[in-house]
Amino acid sequence: MTAPGPPSGLLTSRLRSGAPPSASLDASLLGGRAALLGDEGTAATLSAWRSELVGLGPLEELAADGAVTDILVNGDGSTWVDRGDGVEPAAVQVGDAAAVRRLAVRLAGLAGRRLDDSQPWVDGELAPGIRLHAVLPPIAPQGAQVSLRLGRRAGWTMEALRRRGMFGEELADLLQRLVARRVAFLVTGGTGTGKSSLLAALLASSDARDRIVVVEDVRELRVDHPHVVSLQGRSANVEGVGAVTLVDLVRQALRMRPDRLVVGEARGAEVREFLASLNTGHEGGCGTLHANRLRDVPARVAALAALAGLDEAAAMVQFGSAVSVVVHLSRRRAGRLVECLGVVGQEDAGPRRRVVVTAAATVGADGGLARGPAWNRLAALLGPGAT
Repeated sequence: MTAPGPPSGLLTSRLRSGAPPSASLDASLLGGRAALLGDEGTAATLSAWRSELVGLGPLEELAADGAVTDILVNGDGSTWVDRGDGVEPAAVQVGDAAAVRRLAVRLAGLAGRRLDDSQPWVDGELAPGIRLHAVLPPIAPQGAQVSLRLGRRAGWTMEALRRRGMFGEELADLLQRLVARRVAFLVTGGTGTGKSSLLAALLASSDARDRIVVVEDVRELRVDHPHVVSLQGRSANVEGVGAVTLVDLVRQALRMRPDRLVVGEARGAEVREFLASLNTGHEGGCGTLHANRLRDVPARVAALAALAGLDEAAAMVQFGSAVSVVVHLSRRRAGRLVECLGVVGQEDAGPRRRVVVTAAATVGADGGLARGPAWNRLAALLGPGAT
């Protein structure tokens, strides 16, 4: 027997409200056909309806796979996933271009965001730990594109990341010393290298008495710590007003007595306020930053600071005195891993000195840890036992 079509009107509202299963609800939703479907058929039909109305629809099964970190849906309906070893095709077909667009618009609505021809892109949060990004034509000529980044509800632990091969025991000790000694640091790397996962794990190992205030454009960091306050940005409304930027959030966070100020991802003018806050007594601050190589980090910071009207010289003065260590990640065939630790310092550059990040500890192809030119400076920052 063919299952009933999707519910509408009042019944749809009841499903979306999360009404719990009951005999009367099942009967009303199914138009009295629950008895014909049987218990299993009724449960399957209601589950499918809920998935289509308030869930991820055809992507539900992929999202339930604990190994999946990213789900990507292309305009032609093809679906791809990343389980930590790079993007691979998934045995899920969303449908045609119109079906992908409907999925994108519906998910945007569930995230409380607008997605239409006048606002053809969206960033938002679905269920806890699921970050949505979607774009519509004409920005995406091949059809609507949907990207889901799947975080962990409870966040990663250092031990879990070590078991997955992100770092070895010696490097794990150095990383945890960064937190214990309240050293200001940045976690850098390319897209999908595990920056947020590592930052969340490091913050989880922070002193339980710390008040951690996290600011993010879209909430992604899941920190397993007893005192975490999360602030999230907001897009402008239909009238083009009401936007809350990371610059706004950093300024508000500074008034909330943070023991650790965390910028989930510095990617704009907020880097100026972030660096300024670390130069005003807020120890142990940290965040993530996109950078392809360790040596590119100062230039990347300068470029972002320029968006806030800060010239390169001023930005480097702030950066050099605010951040002490850079933890750089990369992706190799073995998976995501910490590639090296760098120390922020200065070196002569003709008539003046420039800010650079020098390698202190580098992970080799065999997984071993090699000491770099800045090792002694790193050991001094991390205290006794780091040598």
